Amino acid sequence: MIGDPWMLSEPRPGIGGFTARFESVGRKLPARRVTTAELMASTRHHTSIDLERLTGITERHVCSKGEDSLTLATDAARDCLARSRHPATDLEMVISASITRHDGDAIHRFEPPLSLTIKEAIGAPRAINFDISNACAGMLTGVFLLHDFIRRGVIRCGMVVSGEHITGLGTNAARSIRTILSPQLASLTLGYAGAAVIVERAESGQPGILRTGFTTLAAHSRLCVGLPATHEPGAKMFTRARKIHEVAMVDGPPLVQQILDDAGLRLDEIDWLIPHQTSVRAIRTGEKVLAERLGEHPKHVVVTVDEYGNTASTTLFLALHRYLTERRLARGDKVLLLSVASGLEVGVVVFVVDELEQTHDHAH
Repeated sequence: MIGDPWMLSEPRPGIGGFTARFESVGRKLPARRVTTAELMASTRHHTSIDLERLTGITERHVCSKGEDSLTLATDAARDCLARSRHPATDLEMVISASITRHDGDAIHRFEPPLSLTIKEAIGAPRAINFDISNACAGMLTGVFLLHDFIRRGVIRCGMVVSGEHITGLGTNAARSIRTILSPQLASLTLGYAGAAVIVERAESGQPGILRTGFTTLAAHSRLCVGLPATHEPGAKMFTRARKIHEVAMVDGPPLVQQILDDAGLRLDEIDWLIPHQTSVRAIRTGEKVLAERLGEHPKHVVVTVDEYGNTASTTLFLALHRYLTERRLARGDKVLLLSVASGLEVGVVVFVVDELEQTHDHAH
C-alpha cells in the first residue's frame, strides 16, 4: 500500500461548492484505417512479431493528408457542440490537452497555443484558454481542472479538447524494430483521434461527478520517454511496457480503493470501468488484479483498443462517446474513468450518468 497517495483530490459534491457534470461528448476519427497486419508488413526488418495476438489490436485510424492535431481537435469540438444544448459562446474556458500539437505535417506548435485557434474556430473567442500536457492523462487532467473551477463557482461551463496526431512514432518504430523486446514496440499500438467534452455546473439534485483525484508516481518517470528522432523527422518513444504494467498492478489498486472510499462506493457498484486503452491483454490482466486486490469486480470493463488502438489522451472519452452512441449506458449508471499515463500518472474520475445518455444523439 502507498501512504496517503492523493496529492490532488476534490471534496465530495455539496461540501464547500457546486457539483459538475458531463454535458456532452464529441469525437473525430480519421476515415483511413490501417490493420495491424498491414502495419507489421511495413516494418523494415519484417519481424515475426504477432502484434495482433500480443495486443488484441486489429486496426487503428490514421490521418490522411490535411489532417493533424489541430483539425482533429477542432472537428471533435464541433461534434461536441452539435450534441450540446450550449452555443459556443457559453463556454467560459477551453483547455487543449493533447500530447501532439501538429499544425501541418512538419510543425509542432507551442505558441500560439492550440486552444486559442480552437476556441476561435468554434466561435468562443471570449473563453479563457490554455494548453496543458500530461501525457495520456491529458484530457482527464483537463476535466480535473474544469471540475475544480466549476466546483468553486469560478465558471459554469467549459470544454476539454484534444487531437492526437501521433506522427512519426509508429513510422520511426517500424524502421528499427527487430524483436518483441524492442523499447519502441508500444509505438506500433498507437492510433489517431480527436475528442472533446463539455463540463458544466449541475442543477441542484443532479449527481454528476462524484469524485476526482490525481497522483504522480514520479519514481517511474523514465519508464516511457519521448525523444526527437535523430535521423528521421518526428520523434521516437521508448517504453518499458512490461515494467509500467507491473507498477500499475502494484500501485494502482490502492489508489482506486481510496477514491472509491472517498466517494462512498464499492468496486462492485461501478457499472462501467473505462481504463486507459493500451492493449486488450493489459486491460484483462488489470481487471483481474484489481478484483483480486479489492475483492470485487466492476460490472463491466470497457474495451475499445481492439478497433482504435491506443489513442493517447483521447482514449477515455473516445470510449465514452462510443458507448453512449451504442446506448449501452443508462441513466443512473456509475462510471469510473481510470487513466494510467507516463509520468507515472494515475487519475480517476467517478460520475453518475444522467440525461447525457438521452441527449447524446440529439445533435442539432
